[in-house]
Amino acid sequence: MYKQLLRPIFFSFDPEKIHHFTFSLVKFASKIPGFKSLFRSLYVVEDAKLERKVFGLTFKNPVGLAAGFDKNAVLYNELANFGFGFIEIGTVTPKGQEGNPKKRLFRLKDDQGIINRMGFNNEGLQTAIEQLKKNQGKLIIGGNIGKNTNTKPEDYTKDYLECFNGLHPYVDYFVLNVSCPNVGSHAKLNDKDYLEELIGAVQQANKTFETQKPIVLKIAPDLNETQLDEIIELVKTTHLDGVIASNTSMDRSGLKASEALLESIGNGGLSGQPVKDKSTQVIKYLSEKSDKSFPIIGVGGVHSAKDALEKIDAGADLVQIYTGFIYEGPSLIKQINKAILSRN
Repeated sequence: MYKQLLRPIFFSFDPEKIHHFTFSLVKFASKIPGFKSLFRSLYVVEDAKLERKVFGLTFKNPVGLAAGFDKNAVLYNELANFGFGFIEIGTVTPKGQEGNPKKRLFRLKDDQGIINRMGFNNEGLQTAIEQLKKNQGKLIIGGNIGKNTNTKPEDYTKDYLECFNGLHPYVDYFVLNVSCPNVGSHAKLNDKDYLEELIGAVQQANKTFETQKPIVLKIAPDLNETQLDEIIELVKTTHLDGVIASNTSMDRSGLKASEALLESIGNGGLSGQPVKDKSTQVIKYLSEKSDKSFPIIGVGGVHSAKDALEKIDAGADLVQIYTGFIYEGPSLIKQINKAILSRN
């Protein structure tokens, strides 16, 4: 029903406006008696064989929603009824910020992709905390954290620590988002020495809590083998809990979209089907080169059960969807879980 009826309607409107409209629609529908049960009957697959133990956490199933969809943690309770095993909120920054100027979200329909340059738009740490206090405990929640755009380089770590300490009681794991191409001063966030400093500071903060939370790093899909080797070494030396591979891409090669269209859109991170193979290759390289020494969450271009299984076969312990959720609808989660079960 989604692809035949709803998607053509949704895709006739501005992507960012329809995103907010859809949130309101799901919120409203979830308040109607019987609709939560209807959603769950349509999309949720419950089977102990789907459980995955990763980072010391038990996930009901390995299919999650990537960060960027529920930035301010306003819809995770309702989205749980669509069958996700975990949801990542954020990216959260200490202070609320508008992000980059609009228009900043674009569909590449022929490529089944999206280009965004949102720029960490969110309502800030305190709003996220208040929303997470409403957690009904349906599934695992990840907290994706970053820095404010106007933060000076010497204060980057302070921003991450503020978000980490604030969200710690309310999320199950943390993601250090250092690979988003849509924020300023990107170079320092990819510097190996700085990453060691940042990870060390966050890990020290983690030790001050009675219960320590897993910390993972989200990396770009455009890294070369030398850079991926550095990531493997970084995980080893800092004892990070894992890696998310991968974020959006700056590469525009091989797209069906015309040069004129791409030029009119401008810069931004590319997600969806165009990054599928690239992210899978990153997963495979990290898994094989590290001898599967750390967990990997695979994300990028998962639009079908087959796509998800490819990521799992490449070495991903869990998978996330985002653009695939927009293009394929909530039935995608059920399809993936059913395909995983059919292998058992």
